[in-house]
Amino acid sequence: MCDRGRYARGPRGQPELLDRSVSEAGAGSVRQEGCARRQVQRFAAHQARGTTGRSFSRGRRLARPTKLVQKRGYGALRRVPGFAQLYVSLLLGRLGGAMLAITLILFVLARYHSPQLAGFTAFLAIFPGLVVSPIAGALLDRRGRVRFITLDYLVATGSVLLIAGLAARNTLPAPLLLVIVGVSSLTNPLSNTGLRSLFPIVVPRELWERANALDSSGYLISSLVGAPLAGALISLVGAEWTLAFTAALFAISAVAIFGLHDPSQKSATGRSILGDAWSGLVYVWRSATLRGLAITLSTLNVGWGILEIAIPVLVLSRLHQGPAAVGSLWGLMGVGGLAATLVSGRFKTEGRERQLMLGSIVIEAVALVAVPFAQSYWVVAAVMVVVGISNGPFDIGMFTLRQRRTDPAWFGRAFAVSMSLNFVGMPIGSALAGSLIGLSLNVALWAAVAFTVIAGVFLLLTIPRGEEEGAASLRSGRSQTAQPDQPAH
Repeated sequence: MCDRGRYARGPRGQPELLDRSVSEAGAGSVRQEGCARRQVQRFAAHQARGTTGRSFSRGRRLARPTKLVQKRGYGALRRVPGFAQLYVSLLLGRLGGAMLAITLILFVLARYHSPQLAGFTAFLAIFPGLVVSPIAGALLDRRGRVRFITLDYLVATGSVLLIAGLAARNTLPAPLLLVIVGVSSLTNPLSNTGLRSLFPIVVPRELWERANALDSSGYLISSLVGAPLAGALISLVGAEWTLAFTAALFAISAVAIFGLHDPSQKSATGRSILGDAWSGLVYVWRSATLRGLAITLSTLNVGWGILEIAIPVLVLSRLHQGPAAVGSLWGLMGVGGLAATLVSGRFKTEGRERQLMLGSIVIEAVALVAVPFAQSYWVVAAVMVVVGISNGPFDIGMFTLRQRRTDPAWFGRAFAVSMSLNFVGMPIGSALAGSLIGLSLNVALWAAVAFTVIAGVFLLLTIPRGEEEGAASLRSGRSQTAQPDQPAH
């Protein structure tokens, strides 16, 4: 049976225009009847073989429409206007972010010799930005995304250069470091949410899995390259020059995205910025899917916030390795995750997102059980590879689930709030890590395992199986984007 949606629609879902009809034959025109019969037979034969060659419709040959529709591999994304420029900026920015995260922790541990201060620094690098994220989302929906992404990259460049310069002159007391880190984090949601909410706007819906795989792989590539590179540079040239190199990456990211055409639909609701920010919070709270994702991901990220501090302490103190070894662990996680993500992105996930996410959490929890018992660096390395592999399907399932169940008019506000709520567990876990490690390193590691298991339970209890009414209306063409100031559900 011919799939009409597959063969009769263009690559972005628009109907192909078939504007030339076959000439009408006279009642006695046997020759034209035979020609028409042979044409129908050829068309049926091509459809039965699933060919991507000629298609015939009402006597006119189409220019390979099925090939355009069927060819939805990663190469198709290269033909999406602006996607390559967007992705280059994303990769460079995330590479800088991955380097900055590990560099700050190792810098604080080496300079101030305090796991508690390292944990609080990691907390301030994230939490203030999460607090203001609803406002950031409202700005993105009102004014577009590209200019604010560029602004955040420039703020990151300046703040990291300031830390590096003051540290090189030995004029960086711990309170000043915390102030700089906390203030610079306020603009983080502009690039994080801006980039992620641009993907479903720039990319056609049928390529979302591929785009989300590349989005997720951006984090994994940054882990694969950024963390080991940061560790190696710290060992070779010191933390100050490593911070300067990281600042240069943020500056190049700003240049890369500058001038990109912003296809965002700017939303004018007639309310204040704070009113729009509040409406974003209400939208996420009323959406069972986004609310369930927030509960699940925030719990899961508490465990990862603990591990972000506990694993470096484990490697440096118990396993007697250096900064480069710490960075290599995150790189190994990126190796496993990159392969799994690119493979997962080739398959349709619709209707199977929850199963993918749950399976990933189970694999991750089982792997993390080995870390408290680890007496060898290679045991921890193997665990990180397994965790990376499990993260690939999880990210694809989570990203596409959120996109499918969010009204496009709310992408900026809803994604800003959703991403912040999802990530809020990370700074909380980092802040807890110092106290837990003070009790015992194993206590911290087992706490991370416990939070991972609890997250799996929350996933089953809080994320609905099917689409909600607001999301389903999008698929039936009854989008609520015409009234962006009213929460859809």
